[in-house]
Formats: sequence, C-alpha cells, structure tokens
Amino acid sequence: MGASPRAGRGRQGGERRDRGALEGRARALPLQSGPRPPRLSAPAPEPGPRAAVAAGGTMSCAGRAGPARLAALALLTCSLWPVRADNASQEYYTALINVTVQEPGRGAPLTFRIDRGRYGLDSPKAEVRGQVLAPLPLHGVADHLGCDPQTRFFVPPNIKQWIALLQRGNCTFKEKISRAAFHNAVAVVIYNNKSKEEPVTMTHPGTGDIIAVMITELRGKDILSYLEKNISVQMTIAVGTRMPPKNFSRGSLVFVSISFIVLMIISSAWLIFYFIQKIRYTNARDRNQRRLGDAAKKAISKLTTRTVKKGDKETDPDFDHCAVCIESYKQNDVVRILPCKFLHGTKRLQSCESNSPSI
Repeated sequence: MGASPRAGRGRQGGERRDRGALEGRARALPLQSGPRPPRLSAPAPEPGPRAAVAAGGTMSCAGRAGPARLAALALLTCSLWPVRADNASQEYYTALINVTVQEPGRGAPLTFRIDRGRYGLDSPKAEVRGQVLAPLPLHGVADHLGCDPQTRFFVPPNIKQWIALLQRGNCTFKEKISRAAFHNAVAVVIYNNKSKEEPVTMTHPGTGDIIAVMITELRGKDILSYLEKNISVQMTIAVGTRMPPKNFSRGSLVFVSISFIVLMIISSAWLIFYFIQKIRYTNARDRNQRRLGDAAKKAISKLTTRTVKKGDKETDPDFDHCAVCIESYKQNDVVRILPCKFLHGTKRLQSCESNSPSI
C-alpha cells in the first residue's frame, strides 16, 4: 500500500523542522560561549538636591560649586574679547613736534617742542616738515574746525609743503583730514577741544598717505594765536616712541567688574538655596523626633502602674533587678507593667524617656 501524499508532506515538514531546529541550535552555540552583551537601558536620572536631602545626605562642595564654576568660566571667556579689542586701540606712537616761530622784527626765531603729540591709528608713522596754515574765515566767521565743504586754505606760491591746523569737533577725523588732503596738505595737526583732556588715538580709515597727529588744546591755541597775527610758523613732526597696549582699558575693567558681580549673585543664590534645603532637612528631622517622642509618651501613659508594697516578691533580695537601671525595687516604688509583663520603675522610665525620646 503506497503512502499517502499527506503523510509524505508530514514527514518532509517534520524533517525541515528538525533541520531548522538543529541549525538554530548550532547558530546559538557560539553566542553562548562568549560574554552576554550588556543590556541597554535609559540612564537613571540624577538625584536633585531635594532627593539628597530626603535621603539624609549633604550636598558636596563640587555640587555646590558646579554652576558657579561654569558661570565663572563663561564670563572669563567672554571678558577676553573686549580686552583684545581695547588693547589694539590703545597701541599708539607718540609724535615729537618742533615748532619754529619767526616773528617780524625779531632776530632769533622762537622755538618750542611738543612732546605729547600722538599719531593717528591709520596715519603713516613718518617724519614731515612744513609751514602751518589755518583755514580761511567763512562768511566773516573764523573756521577752526575744517568741517564745512567750503573750507579753504590760502597757500602762498613759494610754499612747497604745508601742514593744516584744525580743531577737534563737529565732524569726524576722517572728514577733517580728507578736506585738508584735498587741498594738498602733507599733514594735519588736530588740537583737542577740551583743555583737561589728553590727545587720543584718532581713527580715520581711508585717508591715504597724509600724516595725522593730535596735540593738546593749549599747544594748538598757542600756534593758532601766531597764525591769526600772520606770523610764519614752521613745524617738524618726527616719530617718537611706540606705546604698547595697556593691560586693561576702562571698558574692559567695567565689563570684568560687572561679570564679577553677576558671578557673586549666582554664587550667593546657590548658597541661599543650599542653606534653605539644609534648614528644611533639619526641621523635618526635628519634627520626626518630636513625633516619635510624643508617640513614646503616649504609649507609656497607657501602661498599667501599681505600687510595690511590703511583702511583694519584688522586694525580695533574690528578685531580679531592673534590667535597665540595674537597681532593686523598694517599698512604695511605683512601677509600670510592660506588655511583656516586665516591671519598670516609673521615675526611671521617665528619665530614660527624657534622655532618649525615640524609646
């Protein structure tokens, strides 16, 4: 009798299942020989200050100083930028200026020296010599600033090089220098407009090869007084000393001060938060101890009391002493009967209770 197709298919299916099981077991064997890979799980959240306080621990110094250190690092990194920028602007070259005044009717010329001059930041650091000229009056009014588009200079034909004398204010340094350069001046000397202020390092990008120097208001008005009298003034400008940048400018000092104040505020806030948590933890602990003490008093008050009388077995010298006080019972002693049928002196129990509220 031939086998049925269903039976054949059953045997084939069984063989395939057995073969699959063997292959699966063979593939699983190498995995069992090596160490099992660790399970991947989400990291547990770090306990905050409240959890640390509830657990009875104290926050470490590193935990308290963490935000303060990060804030200090960030503020220190930011404070380096303005220091670099201010240092670059503080670097300058001094200008040594010799002035020669040739007054009519005077044999020897008058000479004086200006040591407090300062080259502009964008000016060529070079030596130059020429006659000093001031702008012509505009509409009958003296023009000392050189900011008006109609500013003019009267240059005698026999003068090859001349230097413009202008006052600070009313327009940018670049505008003043550019107008003087338009009239072929080889240099511009700008005197300050405040008597108590030292010369500053002028910024005038895009003015070309013209030399720009600033002097004090006092020296500038001295030279201007000679020019207003039509007295010839010659000037020689020489390069002085290169002054290195200062460590801190006023703006950088203000920024660092503000950063320090912000850091102190952050640190103070963090310390206040820490001490508040500490106080809360201490209060919670005290409340817990008081609650346990009240519970102990309540439990003790419910115990049965009796007075030891003459002839009771407790007065027998061979009777067990109090296990806590290590003393024998006496007549008229008031004792409490504990749930374990053990006797304990009332006074002694109260003294133990006051010394250890958690009993």
